[in-house]
Formats: sequence, structure tokens, C-alpha cells
Amino acid sequence: MTRRLSVAERLASTDKDELLADIAKHSEWDRFLVEQAVLHFGERYITFSCNQIREQLPELGNGFLGAAINSLRSAGIIAHTGQYVPSTSAATHGHPIAVWTLTAKGRLIAAKRHAARTQRRAAA
Repeated sequence: MTRRLSVAERLASTDKDELLADIAKHSEWDRFLVEQAVLHFGERYITFSCNQIREQLPELGNGFLGAAINSLRSAGIIAHTGQYVPSTSAATHGHPIAVWTLTAKGRLIAAKRHAARTQRRAAA
């Protein structure tokens, strides 16, 4: 027998569906910006968090940065270090957020990106 949802549960589900739809509407450019920021921080620092990335990016909308980070984690480009830091985003009220590092795959992508950038500069 299926359990009936309460009014509060239905409203929460609707809000979640709207947030997911909003995240899905973001352009490829937004995803590109997040990927480049992650590779940038991964090249320069052993570990990084969304606090550092968020400071460098334009407003991307609720939940988008987290969704993009999760996608990079799923693709094997970044890995969770097991550490957490307090979020600096006012909306999160300082809850803990993950600290990340580039994986071997992520470091390879970052190295190729760096080599291509160096080559373009030398050709100019």
C-alpha cells in the first residue's frame, strides 16, 4: 500500500523539483566556468573548497555550484579529501562543506590545459 504524502511533503517535493529544473537550465558556459575554476584551483592548491571557487565566480543560482562539483566528482576529476570547512555562503549558515583535490585524471586534464595555454602564449 502506498503511503500518502502530507501537504508539507508535497510542497517540499515541488520546491525540490523546481530547484532541479533551475539547475538543469544553466548553460554550458556556466558549467565551463565551474570546470575551469576547479582546474585552476586544483593546479595551484593541493586542496580547495567551494568557498574559494564561489569567490571567483559570478552568481550561478541556488545549488548549481554543488551540482557541478558533484558532476566533476562523478566523472573522477576531483575527489573528496574527507575534510570539511565551514561554508562562507550566508545562505548555508556556515554548515560544513567538503574539501576537494584533483584526482590523477583531473591533474592530467589540468596539465594538458596548462600546456596548451603555455603553447598559445609562446606562439603569440
